[in-house]
Amino acid sequence: MVNPKICYRPIRPSDFDSLEHIHVKLFPIRYESTFFQDVVNGRDIVSWGAVDSSQPHGQSDQLIGFVTVRIVLAKESEIVDMLGYDSSKSGQTLVYILTLGVVDSYRNHGIASSLIREVIKYASSIPTCRAVYLHVISYNNPAIYLYKKMSFKCIRRLQGFYLINGQQYDSYLFLYYVNGGRAPCSPLELLAAMLSYMRSGFKLVAAKLCKSEDRKMSRWSKCKESHSLVSVTHNKRNLAVEYTGYECV
Repeated sequence: MVNPKICYRPIRPSDFDSLEHIHVKLFPIRYESTFFQDVVNGRDIVSWGAVDSSQPHGQSDQLIGFVTVRIVLAKESEIVDMLGYDSSKSGQTLVYILTLGVVDSYRNHGIASSLIREVIKYASSIPTCRAVYLHVISYNNPAIYLYKKMSFKCIRRLQGFYLINGQQYDSYLFLYYVNGGRAPCSPLELLAAMLSYMRSGFKLVAAKLCKSEDRKMSRWSKCKESHSLVSVTHNKRNLAVEYTGYECV
């Protein structure tokens, strides 16, 4: 691709087919139609699309890249312990990156970086927002490099976070502070962060124990589970099934 003229704009209803097609090409998961409907109609999701205006008429407004995000309450997020005591109180928010992608032929043109900058600018414009965060699967080295280059901090490694075709993969949790958001630093904040993290760990252990007991009680029955790619608690994801949620890879 020689000297493309990249422009950025919100994703529109007319982008539905292109958005769905790119997701199918880029991600090893299947998103339900409701996800794309939510994106193109802006239902609880904010998005930006990249287009190449130098292409011939009819192709100059087709999506070649995208990023989708959602606003979440800080106090209900998995990173509340990383925001400082005051920032985790009622009313504080975060921006979570759901999906980010660029078609193969347009990579290495700085499009993904520009889309991330749009997200950071958007998050900074929200007075209550304290950070942008996301998950990256552990083997996605290009994405890991990109976020580190853009000053995101890798704050946590989540063991066995993803389940893809029966195999578990770790996830890295990346964070970018905005509007004065910061990591806890006072003794009180550190104690609150430690207790919050321990509480999350206890809940995870308890859930696993309950699941183990349920499995013993019903070995003859195989339960059908549905997993959301994005939830308040961000439980382990099963990427081998059809999804009703969203993910950033």
